[in-house]
Amino acid sequence: MADAVYKKIQVVGTSSESFSDAAAKAVSKVAETEKNLSWFEVVELRGAISDGKITQYQVTVNVGCRVS
Repeated sequence: MADAVYKKIQVVGTSSESFSDAAAKAVSKVAETEKNLSWFEVVELRGAISDGKITQYQVTVNVGCRVS
């Protein structure tokens, strides 16, 4: 297997449901414009609170795209 080169894109996904859903939405959105997605890594987890309750999950994700 030949060595590969990757482009790394950082995005923040959000969800009112879960961290997992926020990460999935982030990767899905990148897939709309980028080809050859190969991997992702969660860099940061955080959220928003309103009236003492979690109202939004936020996930910073790096997505790796193989460069041809």
